[in-house]
Amino acid sequence: MDLFQQHRLDITEAEAPLAARLRPRTLDEFVGQDAIVGPGRLLRRAIQADQLSSLIFYGPPGTGKTTLAQIIANTTQAHFIAINAVLSGVKEIREAIAAAQDKRGLYGQRTILFVDEVHRFNKAQQDALLPWVENGTVVLIGATTENPYFEVNKALVSRSRLFQLKPLEESDLRNVVQQALQDVDRGYGKLNVQLEAAALDHLVNVANGDARALLNALELAVETTSPDAAGIIHITLAVAEESIQRRAVLYDKEGDAHFDTISAFIKSVRGSDPDAALYWLARMVYAGEDPRFIFRRLLILAGEDVGMADPNAIAIVHACAETFDRVGLPEGRYPLAHATLYLATAPKSNSVMGFFDALSAVEQEREGDIPNPLKDANRDKKGFGHGAGYLYPHAYRDHWVAQQYLPSSLQGQVFYQPSKQGFEATIQTQVARQREAQLAALVDDTTASEALTFSPVDSAQERWLQRTLGQAGERLGALRDRLFTLAAPQRHHVVLDLNAGSGLLTWEAVRQVPEGSVVACVRTPTDAEALTQQAAALPELTRPIVLQASLTELPSVLKTQVSDVRFDHIIGRNALMREVDKAGVVRSLVDWLQPNGTVTLAEAVPHQAQRLYQLLDPIWLSAKLYQKLTESEEAIYTQPEDPMVNWDIQDLQSIFEVAGVTVAMQVESLSTDTLITTALIDRWFTPTDAQPTYATHLSRQLSHTEITKARSAFMRLVHQTVKWHSTIVLIHAHR
Repeated sequence: MDLFQQHRLDITEAEAPLAARLRPRTLDEFVGQDAIVGPGRLLRRAIQADQLSSLIFYGPPGTGKTTLAQIIANTTQAHFIAINAVLSGVKEIREAIAAAQDKRGLYGQRTILFVDEVHRFNKAQQDALLPWVENGTVVLIGATTENPYFEVNKALVSRSRLFQLKPLEESDLRNVVQQALQDVDRGYGKLNVQLEAAALDHLVNVANGDARALLNALELAVETTSPDAAGIIHITLAVAEESIQRRAVLYDKEGDAHFDTISAFIKSVRGSDPDAALYWLARMVYAGEDPRFIFRRLLILAGEDVGMADPNAIAIVHACAETFDRVGLPEGRYPLAHATLYLATAPKSNSVMGFFDALSAVEQEREGDIPNPLKDANRDKKGFGHGAGYLYPHAYRDHWVAQQYLPSSLQGQVFYQPSKQGFEATIQTQVARQREAQLAALVDDTTASEALTFSPVDSAQERWLQRTLGQAGERLGALRDRLFTLAAPQRHHVVLDLNAGSGLLTWEAVRQVPEGSVVACVRTPTDAEALTQQAAALPELTRPIVLQASLTELPSVLKTQVSDVRFDHIIGRNALMREVDKAGVVRSLVDWLQPNGTVTLAEAVPHQAQRLYQLLDPIWLSAKLYQKLTESEEAIYTQPEDPMVNWDIQDLQSIFEVAGVTVAMQVESLSTDTLITTALIDRWFTPTDAQPTYATHLSRQLSHTEITKARSAFMRLVHQTVKWHSTIVLIHAHR
């Protein structure tokens, strides 16, 4: 390098943007990404030990990918070559490989090849790198903003260790600003810059985790603000807002952010969450997504996920799309939001997916002959009798008549399953009754008797059954209503939910006691955080008080948090089931009741739960093994040390009576349809560290071979729907 080249480099470095000048040179200067370069982390140890293998850094802009590569260049003893995939091609790769071979041959020195924007290389260029990475001629370090599993050669990915960099935290961005203002040589340490707190907050917030965007905005603010008479450069909120007016949103119409955001949008609409749907819609519109692309996806969703639950959905979305084409932006955002909200709040049904089951039947089944009455009578009626026997529906009452429409080989096959949602619920009974009538008509047709033979349930039918047999939501909703009917809270009452969990009872309590208050007890920090975040959407005075404690700890927590409160109602679902000292818990709860307060609980009774062996036909096992299986399973419910099963309904009644309250109990036996699947049986028979499984309990009396035989017997139930019996007790106690 001659003096002129050095002079040009010095000028370039001095005039470089602030973000380039402040680029960290060592790991100690590097800010953020503690998950991968923090003390003790693998990457930090590898850099410090100069023992790097091929790496790919993946993450959004401004998170430190290129900076990490340059830190490696400053730290390693290896020869370091950097190229940019946007500006380079196979020629530059060959030159880098030749240099690497020279360094290895002459000096025994390794070469690290850094490829920025590696996803910009086409397949041929990436293939040109592969043999040299594989034989160790170069250690590859790639940097990309796109998902390497999609954008980078799979062979390169398999030979590299991937590190995903996340957007910087707020605290990291504040540290970056402090470094810029204090660094004398590369930052603004020589200037007297005073950055208002509100201005800093705005810069950090709008930078959105991008350190480069933050430093660019800070540089613009400082460089365009004149010092006052005292030489102080005041960066106010107004200056900060002018310097960075729009949030740096990561969005590439051909990249991960594009597909991930539209995926989040569609799933939010499908999940009937209008708030999330509007948020993701705003993200896309803000980033410049083509609204016509969004409308196309909404039209697809209207058919796929709303379907017959609201047949008008497609027409309304199409009308919104036509309106957008007429008015354009920015006013076109109104019909775009209109279509989104309509679909997000519409009833949902994916029953049109039955078409794909029919398509699968066409692909896999032997082609069935068209029933003779359905054939075209205009051409072949006289010669072949085509169309003979066809019953004209309009000639009958209700314009419908039972006759065969499917081929004989598929007679009785179900493709369309009406849901219970919206408009489709009104036709569900009609469709079912007509199918029953068609089957009845078929029974009378002795010529088609073989069509009544049924094959084992296939995967498509299982998918329908799993969807239509799901009754948990309805059952829980009915149980919630029963509990509040028994408790009968008044608008000014104070309610304690003992086992808030997902908030099933908590939110109903909030609705029913608007002039009172609700305290929700949860057992885990995760549940506490979830309830607290959900409650944040409510006015502050109506939010439930969320306490994290076990029922044993609850009295002391109540004394600390709400010591002056006594409850009109204590409610809960499965609150006592796992408690070791149920009597002590009940006594302590009663002490927190108002003089006329009530305790209303719904408790599942594990002692009276469904026995799995009862699902089996005894002849599937030897008499001796079936007897051992029965005894082994019954032993599960007689373990005196297990708080879940060492009690019965009479025990609960005695516990409440001893606590000094009047108690009434209602025992209900439930029977629900349950589809037995391979996954369900696997859960029964696969050991886990979390809690004993069915097989774990059986192993106390059965050998491994006997358990294997029992599992084989249960496998005979796969794809069958069984009646699953359970018992709950509703407890209503008052002082």
